[in-house]
Amino acid sequence: METLEELRARIGTAENLRSVVKTMKGLAAISIRHFQDAVDSLADYHRAVELGLQIALRHGPEELRLTQQTEGELVAAAVIGSDQSMCGQFNEDISEYAARDLGRLGARRERQVILAIGLRVTFPLEQAGVQLDEVFSVPASLSGICPLVEDVLLQIDQWHDELGVDSLLVYHNRPTSRASYGPHTRQLLPVDVRWLGDLKERRWGGRTLPMFTVDWDTLFSALIRQHLLVSIYRSVVESLAAENASRLASMQAAERNIEERVQELRSQFHRQRQVSITAELLDIVGGFEALAGATD
Repeated sequence: METLEELRARIGTAENLRSVVKTMKGLAAISIRHFQDAVDSLADYHRAVELGLQIALRHGPEELRLTQQTEGELVAAAVIGSDQSMCGQFNEDISEYAARDLGRLGARRERQVILAIGLRVTFPLEQAGVQLDEVFSVPASLSGICPLVEDVLLQIDQWHDELGVDSLLVYHNRPTSRASYGPHTRQLLPVDVRWLGDLKERRWGGRTLPMFTVDWDTLFSALIRQHLLVSIYRSVVESLAAENASRLASMQAAERNIEERVQELRSQFHRQRQVSITAELLDIVGGFEALAGATD
């Protein structure tokens, strides 16, 4: 049986751990808000890109000759996970989702090139039967996301030039509430022709259409690249927000478990203390009775 001092030490350790968990829970909540604000700020930038595409499409050829996805083509996929721990089943969930979706596409392994973003998502992906060709780390702050996105686009360009990749899928988790998330897929290449058609037919807000002097192919390619950049950037930021939502849920569960453990230890401490007090009282009574008997 544990002594009172041992129980008191265990209670102190549990309460210290509870303080750490509360701190981590607060940091996760702040990070969620921080990354959600970043997602919201991307909307204005993407709107500007869409306006540029709208102008380019109005002045461009009647029929766009874009690469269309064909059966058996080489498929590139980016799966976004985490570099940090204590985020529950975050990496396992997106790995299983990506593996199922890639299997649904029917592309053979030799017709897939897979890029993982996040060191901790690599093992779950391999466990799910997905073989990786490239791995990048998840940036620790927003300032590191742009260099990451540029590296990803350069890798896609290399695969396009060397292997003929024209299809790009991005798999990532995104938050569905303050402490939950769900998997999501973005197909970035080939570019959705219907989306471009809707942009072209969308009503322009001003009286006259802006003009441009840049070569049309150069302008259109640059705008599509900006669209890809914003889309991948948003996927990474949404994944970071979802990661912290998962971490928040894990910390909430840990806090509940610690609270229950502290209550259990305190109850055990009070019982042990009562037993100790009772034993001391019995010793006092026994000593008094023995002393009284000796006097008689």
